[in-house]
Amino acid sequence: MKFLCLLTVFAIGSALAADPKEIKVKTKDLPPAVQKGVERESKGATLKGVSKEVENGKTLYEVETVVNGKTRDLMLDESGAVVLSEEEVPLASIPPAAKAAIEKEAKGWKIKKVEVLKKDGTTTYEGHLGKMMKSREVVVDADGKVQK
Repeated sequence: MKFLCLLTVFAIGSALAADPKEIKVKTKDLPPAVQKGVERESKGATLKGVSKEVENGKTLYEVETVVNGKTRDLMLDESGAVVLSEEEVPLASIPPAAKAAIEKEAKGWKIKKVEVLKKDGTTTYEGHLGKMMKSREVVVDADGKVQK
């Protein structure tokens, strides 16, 4: 009986944790403009997956890729245009003020990876931090100002 209760709790928790708006899709099932965008943006990369999601009533397509062993995720709109990119980069490659701010925020934490985020003409830098079983993110601009 205890096992059945635990299994039920696990199943409910898993269902609640899943993002109901995100649906995995095959490239061949995408609208033609999005297919062209995926093809264009995944040249020279390994395509890991594509999903469709609705954010604020707008349909977007997330394209997960790996380039030279580093992750690169893109959000495409229905026209196939990139509206957001997240690309893993070495910490040393970002602007010095952004690097210093991430290192300051990471005191006592391990910097697991750093990503460059580009959206609406704005570039920010996201540090993924970990400590024991915990994780958190810090986002800074090129001047090192914490964004969230």
